[in-house]
Amino acid sequence: MASKIPANLQEDVRLRAKFLCEYCHAHEIWQHIPFTIDHLIPVIAGGTDGFDNLALACFHCNRRKSDRQSAIDPLTGETVLLFNPRQHQWSEHFVWSVDGLLIVPLTAVGRATCELLEFNRERVIRIRRADIEVKRHPPADDPIQLTPTE
Repeated sequence: MASKIPANLQEDVRLRAKFLCEYCHAHEIWQHIPFTIDHLIPVIAGGTDGFDNLALACFHCNRRKSDRQSAIDPLTGETVLLFNPRQHQWSEHFVWSVDGLLIVPLTAVGRATCELLEFNRERVIRIRRADIEVKRHPPADDPIQLTPTE
């Protein structure tokens, strides 16, 4: 059964996320479609509509994540938990490439999440390139690689 998250709770989730998709860090205010509210633990798996189980997610990340909580690390072939913004710090698992176009995964969690959610698909790279030109990307608080080999 689909849950209905109250509007005020959705707004609280947006404020906590600073209007960034909590997975790919796209900014909601530059998008044509409002972001969705993701259940970190899906309702079907016993998750609730509680504040701590909700994350702001762009449509693409939410659709790709779906009801998954784990994925395959493409480097090791091991199944690992997906990035969970309530349990993990984004900067510990991801960094922006020197040019700001790519999300570079730093950990197994980062690699599995980056691959499953297709963080670096061609369309989003074109959007990031345009956003860099008008100086609205990457998010100000996000880490950026110092060298391409980092």
